[in-house]
Amino acid sequence: MAQTRWKQLFYDQVEPIKLKDPLAVFLGAVNEAEEFSYTFTDAIKLAGHSCPAVAGAYKITQKALKALYPNETPIRGEISVRVLGSADEAANGPVSQVISLITGAATGTGFAGLGSRFARKDKLIFDQKNEEPGAFIFTRDDNKKSVKITYHPERIPSRGDLSNLLTKCIVDTASPKQKEEFIQLWQERVEAVLFEKAKNLFTVEKLN
Repeated sequence: MAQTRWKQLFYDQVEPIKLKDPLAVFLGAVNEAEEFSYTFTDAIKLAGHSCPAVAGAYKITQKALKALYPNETPIRGEISVRVLGSADEAANGPVSQVISLITGAATGTGFAGLGSRFARKDKLIFDQKNEEPGAFIFTRDDNKKSVKITYHPERIPSRGDLSNLLTKCIVDTASPKQKEEFIQLWQERVEAVLFEKAKNLFTVEKLN
């Protein structure tokens, strides 16, 4: 089977996220003991790119699941997510898509379930009345335990003239050398998020 050849070698060093999905077992996609394994490259494929927002979304989800399931395998489809803000606020839209991919929690377009089981629809909502930049609340449906993860992208370290290089690349005036420099600086920021090369990029708060 053909595999994507990634330009950045550090992608393969990111810890995968493992969950069980009862719906996949019920409909015969996997055996009962089998786990789904999501990697950062799955998030890249969903978004079509790698950036600090996509990396942040992956880490937000990973941290939430570790907090909610400290000694268990998380159950995909049995997790609800509240985004504290609108879908159009900052990167909430793209971030929520990555969260949905991994947790199964979906907006109104999600799977409605089979009878009273396996529903994923309306388990991811945007709470515009309680807006809090970069904040996401994850809740286990079985025991109602919740955790709030807040992402602080403004704390990502950066170097070089990234903004100017980005502009040149967008308007297509960058030289080949400048394009490679931009990619290097951009991906350094992604790597910094995934491996937390700065302090306090994420805040984890158990709510109950």
